[in-house]
Amino acid sequence: MTRLTALNPEEVTGKTKDLFNAVQAKLGVVPNMMRTMGNSPAVLEGYLNLSGALSHGKLSARTGELIALAVSESNSCDYCVAAHTFIGGKLLKTDSQVLQDARTGSSADAKTEAILQFAKTLISKGGLVNNEDVDTLKIAGVSDAELAETVAHVALNVLTNYFNNTANTEIDFPAVPSLELQN
Repeated sequence: MTRLTALNPEEVTGKTKDLFNAVQAKLGVVPNMMRTMGNSPAVLEGYLNLSGALSHGKLSARTGELIALAVSESNSCDYCVAAHTFIGGKLLKTDSQVLQDARTGSSADAKTEAILQFAKTLISKGGLVNNEDVDTLKIAGVSDAELAETVAHVALNVLTNYFNNTANTEIDFPAVPSLELQN
């Protein structure tokens, strides 16, 4: 059972209505996470602004989705695992095995794997990474800009993971089995 209400886009007004209209125009739907974030227009706007800014960064949309999967798996966020598996597969046409591997921080591409492993390290260390953690990224060819964006993607996904885990947001994407059930 959900803990926070997902607002009906037809019933909201003011800033929340404006934000929902923008999401609807871009995605064709207002997903439950955003409908729930709409309880605080400041939260929804903050999420949308950071997400939008990162979409213009050095890291590709595909890499952003893979980071989201690695972080969401680390934080046991079923909503975000389902959402980013759908987005990665259906919208970005990423192979299902690549998406599956990202959940464990793995990739056939060494640079991508370094980024995913760093994202998981950030989560496991509560952000308190060391020189060796950062050097591993640089050796893999990750630029300072890409490293900064990796941290921002992790932070964005921690926000959504914690939000959805707190709200117990109803999953409105195709369900994804847990890794434990797949093994």
